Amino acid sequence: MVDHTEPLAAATTRRLRIAQGLVLLFHVTGFLGLAFSKNPDFYLQFTPLTLGLSALLLAGFQRERNASFWGFCVTVALLGFAVEFIGVNSGGRLFGHYTYGDTLGFKLFDAPPFAGVPPLIGLNWLVMTYVCGMLASYLPLSELPRTLLAAVLMVGFDACVEPVAGTYDFWHWTANIIPLQNFRDWFIVACILQMLFNRAEFPKHNALAPFVYLTQLLFFFLLGAVQ
Repeated sequence: MVDHTEPLAAATTRRLRIAQGLVLLFHVTGFLGLAFSKNPDFYLQFTPLTLGLSALLLAGFQRERNASFWGFCVTVALLGFAVEFIGVNSGGRLFGHYTYGDTLGFKLFDAPPFAGVPPLIGLNWLVMTYVCGMLASYLPLSELPRTLLAAVLMVGFDACVEPVAGTYDFWHWTANIIPLQNFRDWFIVACILQMLFNRAEFPKHNALAPFVYLTQLLFFFLLGAVQ
C-alpha cells in the first residue's frame, strides 16, 4: 500500500500558503490604498470582494462541510443581518444610534420608514463568529469560558473597526460618538452566536482562521493609527 500522508500534507501546506498570500495581498493593498492613496474610494469598492474572498477561503479549509456547518453559516448570517436591522431601526435601543454608508454595498429595505442594511454585514458577523470561535476552540476550555473568550475577541475586533468606520463610510454614529452601549450589545450578541458555534456539530479546526483574524485586526488597527 502506498503511503500518501506526506504528499497530502505537503499539498495542504501549499494550499494554506497560497490562501494566506491572497488574504495578505488583498489587505496590504487595501491598507496602502486607503492610508496613502489620493483616491481611497477606488480601494473601498473592493471591500465586498475582500470579505467574500476571506469567507470562501475559510470555507475551503473547513473540514467536513456537513449540513450542520451550512446550517450554522446561514443562521449566523441571518441573525447578524437581523440584529443590525433592529439596530438601525430601533431608535438606539440596540448598539446605539447609527446608519450605514455605502462601502458595504447595496442595502436591503432601504426605503422609508426603514433604514437600510447591507446584506454583507451578515457575512461579516459570520466570518467573525467563525474565526473567533475557532481561535477559542484551540484552548483546553469548557464551553462557557470558551464562549466568553471568543465573544471578547469579537468585541476586540469591533473596537479596532469603530474608529475608522465613519472615515471610510462603513457606518456612521450620531454626532460621531461611539457609545459604550455598542460594545456591551456586541458582547451579548457575540455570546449568543458563539453558543451556536459551540453547539453546531462540525469539526472545529481551520488552519486559515488565525491568519484571517490577525490580518483583519491589524488592517483596521493600523488604519486607525495612521488616520
